[in-house]
Amino acid sequence: MDIANVSSALSAVSSYNIGTSTSPVSLPEVVSVAMLDMTMELNEQLNAQMMKMMEQSVNPHLGGNIDIRI
Repeated sequence: MDIANVSSALSAVSSYNIGTSTSPVSLPEVVSVAMLDMTMELNEQLNAQMMKMMEQSVNPHLGGNIDIRI
């Protein structure tokens, strides 16, 4: 993703207003909030994966052995 292109695209559409007449919201604000929401969701997923990896590092022997009887 090219930050310069994103910035120029956001400035080009900054004149558009979304929302009600009493509280207009510009498109860049809507896009920024959506990007922040996606980033927060991604961080939550990464944190959950990190916690799982840390739990496995405390008990590294789990899942390492298989008992088979014939």
